[in-house]
Amino acid sequence: MKPVHFLSNSPKIDNIIKGLTLTRSLFVSSLIIGEEHTGKKTLIHMLFPNSIYIDGSNREELILALDNNDEIIIYNFDKIDNCNDLNFENKRIIAIANKIQNSKKIEKKFAFIYNMPSLKEREDLNFIIDYFKRKIKKELMLDDSVDIDIDDLDLSKNIQSLKASLYRQLIYKSVNSDDIEKILFEYLFHNIDGNNAYREYLFLFERPIIKAGLKKYKSQLKLSSILGLNRNTLRKKIQEHDLD
Repeated sequence: MKPVHFLSNSPKIDNIIKGLTLTRSLFVSSLIIGEEHTGKKTLIHMLFPNSIYIDGSNREELILALDNNDEIIIYNFDKIDNCNDLNFENKRIIAIANKIQNSKKIEKKFAFIYNMPSLKEREDLNFIIDYFKRKIKKELMLDDSVDIDIDDLDLSKNIQSLKASLYRQLIYKSVNSDDIEKILFEYLFHNIDGNNAYREYLFLFERPIIKAGLKKYKSQLKLSSILGLNRNTLRKKIQEHDLD
């Protein structure tokens, strides 16, 4: 099995690792709960690399595995309809779930329950961002001077959305005018149609140039001069493109 690495510089995560490490020699059941794409399964893979991993949504396979093994990792545990009849006695069970209902019943089933924080809750978020930023820059062969806007990063789906938004930002910031022209060409080639296409697609140029100018110069008066438009025309276009 390929070695896995869980990225962390977090005391919260360290406590989870310590707790799970202590139970590696005990026949007890543990549950780790957290949002999707927070690294739960990666963390367990790091701590229990040689264990049997069973999808909780496959009940027949799960029951068979419980009958024949002393140590099992159950992922998608929240997809199990009824866990009351599952026998965890004298076994080392690590269950992974995105969310849990009937918490009182679950608490009786597990000796230890850990909560994996979302990226928004991680105190080492900047460390994680910097790690993936450097990794993606290397992959895309980008210069170190290309940087990202932290406020524009998407954490809604944790690591998955963070990496996707880093890729987008770094690619956007590295394109040149020829790249932009080719992208626009491909988009327009597949979408241009109708009887008034020129005006319908003019927003592809007008909206970004006005939006960028407003962010850069912070002044409609200054921007009107830069763009060579009178203030009333610029104001009308700002309202037209909903950039107030």
